[in-house]
Amino acid sequence: MEAFADWLFVVLWVLGVLLTFVPFVPATLVVLLAAFLHELLVGFRELSLGTWLLLGVLALLAMTLDNVAALLGAKRYGAGRAGLWGAFIGGLLGLFLGVLGILLLPFLLAWLFEYLSGRTPGEALRAAWGTLVGLMGGVVAKVLVHLAMGLLVVRAIFQ
Repeated sequence: MEAFADWLFVVLWVLGVLLTFVPFVPATLVVLLAAFLHELLVGFRELSLGTWLLLGVLALLAMTLDNVAALLGAKRYGAGRAGLWGAFIGGLLGLFLGVLGILLLPFLLAWLFEYLSGRTPGEALRAAWGTLVGLMGGVVAKVLVHLAMGLLVVRAIFQ
C-alpha cells in the first residue's frame, strides 16, 4: 500500500503542476490534496508537522504570487481595471477553446476592454500585453512553487 500511495502522490503532483497552466483550476489545492491523500493511505506517518506547515506556507505563496504577478504586469504596462476584467473574462471563455483560446482571448479581451474604456489602440495594446505578461509570470511562479511543494513531499516519502 505504501508504494501505491507514494506513486499515486507523484502522479497527482505532476497532474497538479500541469493543471497550473489551465486558468481558474485550483492546481495548488490539487497538490495539497495529493499530499493529504498520500498521508491518509499511509496512516499519517510520513509527513511531519513541519512539512505540513511548510506546504501551507508554499500554498499561500503560490496563490499570492499568482495574483500579485498579474496585477504588477498589468500596472507596469499601464493597464487599468478594464484590462484586468477583459483578461479575466477572456481566460474564462478561453477554457472552451483550448490552449490557443487560453492564450489569445485574455490578450484580445484585455485590449478590447481597454480600447472601449477610452484608450487609444496603441495604449490598449500596451496594456493588454502587460496583462498577458503578468498572467504568464504568475503561472511561471506558481509552477516553480508547485514543483517545490512536490519535491518537499517526495523527499519525505522516498527517504
